Amino acid sequence: MATTDYYQILGVSRTAGQDDIQRAYRKLARRHHPDINREPGAEETFKQINEAYEVLSDDRKRARYDRFGDAWRQVPEGYEGPAPGAGPFPGAGGRRVYVHNPGRGSVGTGLDDLLGGLFGGGFGPATRFSAPGADSEAELELPVEDAYTGGRRRITLQTSAGARGYEVAIPAGVTDGQRIRLAGQGAAGLGGGPRGDLYLVVRLAPHPRYRVEGRDITVDLPVAPWEAALGASVPVDTPGGPVRVQVPPGSSTGRRLRLRGRGMPHPRGTAGDLYAEVRIVVPPQPSAAERALWQRLAEASGFDPRAQRVAAAGRP
Repeated sequence: MATTDYYQILGVSRTAGQDDIQRAYRKLARRHHPDINREPGAEETFKQINEAYEVLSDDRKRARYDRFGDAWRQVPEGYEGPAPGAGPFPGAGGRRVYVHNPGRGSVGTGLDDLLGGLFGGGFGPATRFSAPGADSEAELELPVEDAYTGGRRRITLQTSAGARGYEVAIPAGVTDGQRIRLAGQGAAGLGGGPRGDLYLVVRLAPHPRYRVEGRDITVDLPVAPWEAALGASVPVDTPGGPVRVQVPPGSSTGRRLRLRGRGMPHPRGTAGDLYAEVRIVVPPQPSAAERALWQRLAEASGFDPRAQRVAAAGRP
């Protein structure tokens, strides 16, 4: 996906409604999610899909993108350039936007001239132009535990002016791709205008135990063979601390046990769930007594796991 046309990335028309945009996003997100698609470039494609959806699903951002194209982030949000009837700027050549210049009426200009005027050229001092600064974005990588609990964190970002520290309030249960707004921490305004905002895009760091999908968390649950066969109450680690889960008798590896509400918190809704996935673990070096017991079990039992698997595969 070399294009930066958000409509083309999602494969929708420029007049598509929000339902069409959401359906297209879900279809593409499932196809290109890095956990599913292992092809080179899948992660970058997934990021482009998320960026396109983030803009087109927000009516305010979509309107600015439709008007200014790829330059929509650089044009200050408070800018009121086009005069009535001037028409939107499509993002690439052809049409013109109109800027009001006191004493001279409406002056037609191309987008390059518009941006040049906003950022250091074009307009003379008589215009008294003032506008808020542009918003900025940066990625914030968080461990799953920090995303779960939230709280205040001190972070450092590398900017064009060097390293800069920020105090960030992280909401409990923040999810991958969610944005945290730091008001007034974006680009400086023009002509005395206020600074823009800085948006931190959360990225959850890979974790050795937890696998997070949306607000649901999956964790491996190691159990002994006898616990899986007979059933047992066993501890399981969660980002909120250890809890106990009841393993039903006859559980095999891969069985998922649901702990409702133990996933990522949701400040304004229902928390996600935690799934403990059974993994049967045998003693790596059984003692002589253990080996004797295993041998007695093997002689007494008529269970054939391979026959069970074949029977399950042949079941309609």
